Parts: sequence; C-alpha cells; structure tokens
Amino acid sequence: MDDSIVATADSLDPATADYGFADNAILISVFQELVEFTGENSTSGFVVPVLAQNFTVSPSEANYTFTLRPGVTFSNGHAVNASIVWFSFVRNLYMGQAIQLANFEFVTENQSSLTNTGLSLPWGLLSAVQNVTGLPIATNYTLAKNVLNNMLSNFNANNVTIQKIMAYPHQAYVVTGPMTFQANELHPYPYFLTDIAQWWADIVDPVYVDANGGVQANTANSFFSENSGPGTGPYYVASIQTGFSTIVLKANPEYWALNASNYPVVAEPPHIPVIIINEGLSSNSRQEEFATNQAQISFIDFSLLSQLWNSYKYKQYATFGQIFDNLGAGPNTEMFAMNTAKFPTQNLDFRLAVVHAINYTQLLDASYTFNGTVYAENFLGPLAPEWGPYYNPNNLSLYNYNITEAIDYLNQAGLQENFSVTLPNGTVIGSTSSPALAPIQMEYIAPVTPVQETQLTVLQSELSLIGLPMAPQGATSAEFLTYTTPQNTPVFWNYNGWGPDWNDPILQEIIDVLTPIVVNTWMNLTSVNQIISSLAYSTNQTERIQGIAQIYNITYNYAPIIWLPNPDNYILKQPYVQGLIYSPYTTEFGQYWYNTLYYS
Repeated sequence: MDDSIVATADSLDPATADYGFADNAILISVFQELVEFTGENSTSGFVVPVLAQNFTVSPSEANYTFTLRPGVTFSNGHAVNASIVWFSFVRNLYMGQAIQLANFEFVTENQSSLTNTGLSLPWGLLSAVQNVTGLPIATNYTLAKNVLNNMLSNFNANNVTIQKIMAYPHQAYVVTGPMTFQANELHPYPYFLTDIAQWWADIVDPVYVDANGGVQANTANSFFSENSGPGTGPYYVASIQTGFSTIVLKANPEYWALNASNYPVVAEPPHIPVIIINEGLSSNSRQEEFATNQAQISFIDFSLLSQLWNSYKYKQYATFGQIFDNLGAGPNTEMFAMNTAKFPTQNLDFRLAVVHAINYTQLLDASYTFNGTVYAENFLGPLAPEWGPYYNPNNLSLYNYNITEAIDYLNQAGLQENFSVTLPNGTVIGSTSSPALAPIQMEYIAPVTPVQETQLTVLQSELSLIGLPMAPQGATSAEFLTYTTPQNTPVFWNYNGWGPDWNDPILQEIIDVLTPIVVNTWMNLTSVNQIISSLAYSTNQTERIQGIAQIYNITYNYAPIIWLPNPDNYILKQPYVQGLIYSPYTTEFGQYWYNTLYYS
C-alpha cells in the first residue's frame, strides 16, 4: 500500500493528466514511453530505450529515429507498432490539453497553426493530409478539424490513405517503416529525449480510444480520463474509487517483458502483484497507517518526522535510517517571490533590504533539522546545485546577512518612495515626514504546512529587525491561479517549490522562474529575455553556461526572490521494501517505479 501521494490525480489519460506527482505514480506503471529516465544519474538526463529497442540522433540533434521493440503488446493483447506511436503523439497534441501543449510546443508543435486555426497540431500534419487527400484543409480549418476528428476517431493503420499520411516525410512525426518512427524538430533541441521520457509521450491503444469516445480537437476524452485504459506497462488499473481516492493496480499478465530477455531495469516485470494507492489522505492517516505497517510507503511533512518515529510500532526491528529513505536534493527551487511591478517591492533598494535582512543559516536550521542532521541546503537561484555545471557559474555568494546594510537599503527605498519605517529602537528611517509603511501581506497556499509556518515565523522575526511589519495570509490554490497580472498578484508570496519535468535549465527552470510565466515576480527584463531566447535551443554546453552566468549576475543584482532552502526529497518506506529506483523529475517530488520494488 502506498500512502505517499498527498494530492489526488486529475486524470488517468496521459493526454489529459496535468497533476504530475499525483498522476505520474499510476501513469508510469500502466503506460510507457519510447524512452524513460534510467533512475540513475537522472539529473544528467540519461534515458534508456523502453518501447524503443534503440534510437539514433542526427548530427544536428533535430531528427530522432526510433526502432521499436518487437513483441510489445498492450494489456489487452493488441500489438504495438510505429503507426500506434504516430497516433499517440498526434493525439496528445491534437487534444489541446495544457501540459501537453506546454511540453511539446518546444520543438514539434506548429504554434502559428494554433494561433491561426485554434488547432494544436504537429508541424506539417495539415500539409501531409492535404498532399495525400487533395482536400484544401490548409486553408479551410473547419474542414481540417472535421477530417482530423474523423481520421483519429476511426483510426485504421491498414488504411492506405492513413498510411500515406503517416509516411509523408515533411512533418513532425513520420512512420518510416512498420516498426520505425521518426520525430523531426522545428529546430535542434538537445533535451528532446528527456522531454519525451514523461507521461505526455505515453503510447496508447487507438482501438480502445476510438471505442470509448474517440479523439476530438481541444477536448478531453472523459471516459479515458476517469477510467484509464490498457497500457504496455507492468501494471494495469484494476479498480478506481470515486475521485481517485484509491486506485488498485495489478500485475499485467500480458506484460511484454515477461517474455523478453533484454530490458532496462525500469522496465523489469513486477515483483509485487497488487499495489494499492491511497491519494490525498490526511497527514494523520498517512502517519498512522505507516506506523502500524498497514502502508509500506508513505510521506509526511518534515516537521512531523519526530512524531512519526515516536509512534512507529516496530522500532525494535528497525532504525530511523531504515524507514527514512533520503533520496537527496533535486533540481528544484523553493522561494518567496517579490512582485517587482507593485509597491513597495518594485523598488530595487527595498528588495535588497529584504534579501540582506534574512539569516539564511537560521532559516535552514529551523526548517529542516532532525536529530542533529540538516536535510536541506541553502542555494542561490535561479538554479539549484543539482543542475551541476549550470549552477551559479560565477560562484556568487548567497546574500550576506547584514542588518546594518539592510537598514541602509531600506532607508534609501523610503526616501525614493516616500514612506517611513520605525526601527525596533525607535529610530525612524526613510522619508521621516511621510506616512509609515503599512503591514505587508505574505501569502501562502492554505492550509499552511508546519515547515512553511516555521519559515514564515523566521522571516517575520528577521524582517521586524529592520522595522518591516509582515502579515502572513493564506490563499487557496484556485486564488493562486488567478494571479495573472502584476496588479492582482500579492507583493510577497510563497511559491512552494518549482520542479522541472526534465533536465533543461533554460526552458524548464529559468524561464519559469524569471519571466512572467509561472512564479510571477513580474520580472520582465529585456536583457534576461534576450539571453533566454538565444540559449533556448542551443546545443553548445559552453554557450549555455556562459549565458546562464550572465543571467545569474543580472538576477543577483535585481533580487526578485528570497531563495528558501532546497529540501532533500525523501520517502517513508518499510525496511523490508527494497529495490526503489528514483528519478528527481516530474514536479517537485520526482518519481519511482512500483515494478522494481520487492520484499526482502
């Protein structure tokens, strides 16, 4: 039994699923991709062929050819071939769901077509259909939609017309033979293999899809979303309780690796025949079920570890280290964002006052210390140390903790923005004849976790030393999604973890943190935007490191974010559970494979 997933899945269809750490536990077990992360050295982006037997990459890194593994079937016995791969890739884009668009847009989506037609299409698909059928769908978008809806909802790989469309060479996805598939990028992209090593590139059965709702443009398949479907993976979905609260997986009796002699470890046949996944349980339930051995895997907030260990029923048989599986820090960033377009945090001296008023060592120790060991690290963003050579290429130091320096900066900000601040000793700084600065809200997603509460307390205490009155305030996840303009975004807000889905430091981390896309500090600097644009598809590592060094210098002096400690990823695991292989990708928690687990 796995109780570790603190949220509930939003869909069990790879083309619709958007809630990575909740959905991926199931999707990675039921479905598979052409390649997957190895689970070893994953921060370097290493992948291994899974449904592909092998692959080749062109010298330009713009063309990828995959030879499929023979003998692979779905759990319903249907065979996998290159046509099914083509269908899956096209379907995942054509359905127009958020995360698929966000991840495929880098290299294979015709974005101008999306703007002009409202259809999310792999580049060249309209040309392929028009060239083969003679239908004027390149200019008649209503006709294009009708033709594609019909073709994908009645997909027949033996149809000569469909075969010719799939074989048309000038498009993103091409069937070059019964068991060979080619992906052609709009521009070279060195991270394509790790991009498609996630669930949005899962291969699905067109026969099942078309028998249960088919494929419609910009529309989720509700049946597949709610019930899942047959996959090629080591497990299949045996049952689902309402709202995905409990999902039961059973070993796939048709699993192709049962009869194979050569497969990567992440694709090995399952050792445990039934997996029960409880999603969204309360912290108390997760703790109690693990402490009494009802659950073999679980997760609780770091601050509750002492309580968990005290209640663990089998301490005479195990040490804490045997149940606390420390997976190490991941390439994630934890932060408090400052709105650079709104008073008073739009003022550079104000932001510099804040970042120099914080004792980062105290923040680290107070948040992530257990039994004398610190399970986190301080870092200087926008990248964490796990990004290797891309992390802080200039070796800039974390902002020094200096109350005097912070007060000097705050005094300058007050003079510039016409506000005053009273220090704890009664001294008034800033524009002494101007009104006092009002309390500043520090927003977080409610309910607050114990670690967040500790960090909020530390930050309040530290900032009070320079006279800044801070007022923590909770907001719902839905409210956070409405922060789409500088005006309606809070001045201070806690973005509780941004994690990359694959190992691209520019398009998976820096662009999301330092431009108005995800974190929304509303930092919009031409200099940073230009560097991001020039590096986005660079295949030269030296060039990327040099550009990131420039971004670090600019960001360091602009100070848009309070970089909070980056915690170690961990999981609670009964000591008799062995074989856990972990990859740090897929949101801030990462992923592991159920099929590699076994009892010892």
